[in-house]
Amino acid sequence: MELKEHAGIISGSYGEILPRGLTHAACKAMGYALGDSVQLANHYNSDGEVVAQKVRGRNKEFRVVGDPTQMGIYGSHTWKGQKRDRVVLTEGEIDSVTMFQIAAGQFSVGSVPLGAAGAKKSITKLLPLLEEFKEVLFCFDMDAPGREAAEACAKLLSPGKAKIVELPLKDANEMLLAGRAGELLKAVFNAKPYSPASLVSVGSVKEKAKEIKKVTLPWWDDRLTQETYGRRPGEIYMLGAGSGVGKTDWLAQQMKHDIDVLKEKIGVFSLEQQPEETLLRIAGKIGGASYHVPDDGWTVADRDAVLDRLDEQDAITFYDHFGSCEWSLIEEAIRFSFHATGTRIFYVDHLTAIASAEEDERKGLEQVMAKMGALVKEIPILIHCVSHLATPEGKPHEEGGRVQAKHFKGSRAIAFWSHFIFGLERNTQEEDPAKKFTTFRVLKDRFTGRSTGKTLPLAYNSAKSSLEAGFPEAGSPFGTPANNDF
Repeated sequence: MELKEHAGIISGSYGEILPRGLTHAACKAMGYALGDSVQLANHYNSDGEVVAQKVRGRNKEFRVVGDPTQMGIYGSHTWKGQKRDRVVLTEGEIDSVTMFQIAAGQFSVGSVPLGAAGAKKSITKLLPLLEEFKEVLFCFDMDAPGREAAEACAKLLSPGKAKIVELPLKDANEMLLAGRAGELLKAVFNAKPYSPASLVSVGSVKEKAKEIKKVTLPWWDDRLTQETYGRRPGEIYMLGAGSGVGKTDWLAQQMKHDIDVLKEKIGVFSLEQQPEETLLRIAGKIGGASYHVPDDGWTVADRDAVLDRLDEQDAITFYDHFGSCEWSLIEEAIRFSFHATGTRIFYVDHLTAIASAEEDERKGLEQVMAKMGALVKEIPILIHCVSHLATPEGKPHEEGGRVQAKHFKGSRAIAFWSHFIFGLERNTQEEDPAKKFTTFRVLKDRFTGRSTGKTLPLAYNSAKSSLEAGFPEAGSPFGTPANNDF
């Protein structure tokens, strides 16, 4: 069939397009013609006349001739007399001819007229026509613009009507050329109804649900592991206590367990200590001595042996903040550590230092917690975080006052985003050795809720420079720790 030039329409003829694997019959049916050094996608009116053409040049240059206002869904002239069951829309004309060729009449086929960039606008204008179909499938390119355009178009249709086709290659024509036409058809028939990204089906999360374990990473305290079922990537653990009650020491005990027992890499962000000071505390937990306290009964040789071993293990990455505590820098360092070294356990001490860099500390805490919550879901990591406490009514925390969730600075954001919240309680002024113990309190357990309200007594073994489960025993080396933050 020859196309006559009329109202700017370019003459052309139909034939097979071998480089694209397209047959003469498919091209003719879909109105995809060959002109002088160009390819012509013909748009027809209701009388079967060509009223507009999308012209493709040799260097993939496009232009429209004829009346662009009459351009609808390319290939829609082939729908005449067909049932309005299923229509598959592609991003470009070549892919629609490809789809028509392999469909062999099993469903209707078309293409948006102006590619991904103009897809949403085009579909908006043509909604009444598309709503006639039971199913509208978008088989756009598998690149970012194509995926975004397919979702934008799917949102315009009635709920449950739109589907998005997923392909292993870039587009329909690539599937045809790779000899995977059967897979292309299968992808069309197996396409799932579109739903917003926030809505997922059982099928999409079933396998992940099967992977959930009771205990992924245990705590250093077996009692806490039993109560909470351990730790899991994707969670935030918040610890709070009064000044000098022992937050940093408890974290160092957990770091030692992660490195020495679990053989995990850790990332440490100590915002009130220099890296070398934090390293000495962790090394002391491993060596059973207070290396950060001069002349406390340890030898230089013993200390250096532990430090050399930690160096060889390369299991700790410290953040040298140089006085800069912005969350954006910390988040960047966490991302790098995860992707570059495989580190998945992080410690941030403390949250308040990050928020203090903001003009409004409360809003700063809310923003940091929201970003932290998003980060642990984006990449499979877990974060242990320390928070300072506001001064309570009644007995101070440093005198054994009970810690409550509302005492945490920024408590609303912390309670919302944290998966577990823990508190440490101890009377730092107590003189009776039998009463020199710490109460570890679970304030929130999002995982099961069963450990909320549980308390675990902890005692400090000064001979080993370590925390241990239970109460101090008479005549034991339990007593006051040799540091200012227990």
